[in-house]
Amino acid sequence: MIRRHVATLRLGLVIADAASAVLIFIALSYVRFGSAGWTAAWQRVGFEPLVVALGFAGLWVSATALQDLYRLRARLTLRREVLDIAKAGVLAAFVTFGLLFLVKMPEVSRLFLIALFPTQIAGTIASRVVLRAGLSWARARGMNTRYVLVVGTSPRAQDLADRLERHRELGLRVVGHLLWSPDDGPLHSRSEPIEPVGKVRRPILGHVNDLEVVLHSQVIDEVLICLPPSAWGLIEVITRLCEDEGRIVRIPLTEGAFDMPGARHDEFDGIELLSLVYGPDRVLALMAKRALDIVVAPIALIILGPVLLVVALTIAIVDGRPILFRQPRVGLHGRMFNVVKFRTMVVDAERRLDDLMSHNEIHGHAFKLSDDPRLSRMGRWLRRTSLDELPQFWNVLKGEMSLVGPRPPLPREVAGYDIWHRRRLSMKPGMTGLWQISARREEDFDRWVEVDLDYIDRWSLWLDLKIMLRTLPAMLQGR
Repeated sequence: MIRRHVATLRLGLVIADAASAVLIFIALSYVRFGSAGWTAAWQRVGFEPLVVALGFAGLWVSATALQDLYRLRARLTLRREVLDIAKAGVLAAFVTFGLLFLVKMPEVSRLFLIALFPTQIAGTIASRVVLRAGLSWARARGMNTRYVLVVGTSPRAQDLADRLERHRELGLRVVGHLLWSPDDGPLHSRSEPIEPVGKVRRPILGHVNDLEVVLHSQVIDEVLICLPPSAWGLIEVITRLCEDEGRIVRIPLTEGAFDMPGARHDEFDGIELLSLVYGPDRVLALMAKRALDIVVAPIALIILGPVLLVVALTIAIVDGRPILFRQPRVGLHGRMFNVVKFRTMVVDAERRLDDLMSHNEIHGHAFKLSDDPRLSRMGRWLRRTSLDELPQFWNVLKGEMSLVGPRPPLPREVAGYDIWHRRRLSMKPGMTGLWQISARREEDFDRWVEVDLDYIDRWSLWLDLKIMLRTLPAMLQGR
């Protein structure tokens, strides 16, 4: 299976099933034995109620797992899922009554157990319907969607694209296809257009030679290469380009078997895939990183609320409105968003930028001027203390940024990037990062990128925590 996407869905289902089991167990105990005596009722038979509830949750998750309810299945219908959940309920009931008979524990209420399993079946069905509806709602609004480009327009390529989108819970969306012909050689060797064979149900974004242009003009997270083994030379060139840009590559092995260094074998919908993942791919750690963002960002906004209010009022009094500054930035794999900061420059700062470019202190695709004449009266102090960055906790909460990551660049900067620079876009931008605490005074843009790529290559949750711990002293010392 495609591990990165399936693991998120699987973990969500396990958590939902376990939580519903604990809640249903406690609720039925409350109803059966009364609000005052339900804990005592379980203690009388020798169990702590919470331990029994967690044990039941473990039994329920095991029973549903034995019915393959955490596996991605090609033709899973609601009717099939309901039947499998009912089977899991029968299995769990059989195991429970069997254990009680073997250990001879008649004190456990049979009436409670008779109510428990049908209620659990209904609760699991309801929780899964709600979870899938929630995922569909989120995917329909583009939340956490991953965009896939398919290289090839053959019936096999279109069938695999259909299968990807059929599993909407994975959040994969095929943006279009690139044309390919058996006569094609290496990239950029063909100038005349070719026509697709048969009707293609999705947009044709160009020829395979246009891959680099498409990667730079569209939001593309993964590239699905549906070409025959005879096109091995072209496949190798495509994967090398995707590696330079930090894009995930999938290659279905339906027409022959071959391997590539660093690749792993996945299975999706009965089709074996060769997956080349460039960048962090520790699914649980990445989920923990996002969970940390969701927990810390609102807490920070609440705790820093008085500071934010004082800074906003001071800007309004000293420099006037607007208080906040919104600017388009480039995020993960080219996703555009508006970064939010306290305004530190005069209102017409953007129009005056061209006049100052000759004084740029950075060698490369970025701009920095220590004594920038566009800074407002409050701006210099806000920049030195980094207080102007605090509103970006809102960007973190929305999922556009993370607490730690490469800084989000401007579109005009990205337009001038070399290929290897673009790999810094393969991770969600952050409020702080390795560059801010180790190379902020560096005047060579290539060195900035090297630090960002070093962060991406050795990323871990522990590294994020260390960077955050080093950020606060750097802010207090004006670094």
